[in-house]
Amino acid sequence: MAHINMSNQIQNRKVKKIYLALVRGNVSDEEAVIDMPIGRSTKDRKKMAVTAKGKNAITHFKVLQRFNGYTFLEVRIETGRTHQIRVHMAQIGHPVVGDGVYSNGKNEFGVEGQMLHAKSLDFKHPITNEQMHLEAPLPKYFEEVLEYLRKGIQV
Repeated sequence: MAHINMSNQIQNRKVKKIYLALVRGNVSDEEAVIDMPIGRSTKDRKKMAVTAKGKNAITHFKVLQRFNGYTFLEVRIETGRTHQIRVHMAQIGHPVVGDGVYSNGKNEFGVEGQMLHAKSLDFKHPITNEQMHLEAPLPKYFEEVLEYLRKGIQV
């Protein structure tokens, strides 16, 4: 029963997910919506891509901080497609730092994994119906990279 309830909340877009991402380049907009369908890549079956035959995918972002050559974003997804944030950001020319799949394998900070963090999750408890808010702090490596950038240290 709880699983069905959670599935319904996700399907009906009642679960609010907020992510933090460090992307390459200077994002020009302060905030924007990316509305591009995502499906399996026709060039590489292991990857997802923006494709006309893909499923509806909507990503909202706003700039939290700008650095020389990088932008720190808060990202909210309306839909939950596989690799949605990574695909959308790469598509608009601002791949997630450390993303070996969608950023041409570049990893200038030598991080393990991507600079993409699930910050918070809001949903109704599937049994008690109580509003839940879960939050996770940034991992140490993510904080360290941001600190380097805030101090103006070049890579």
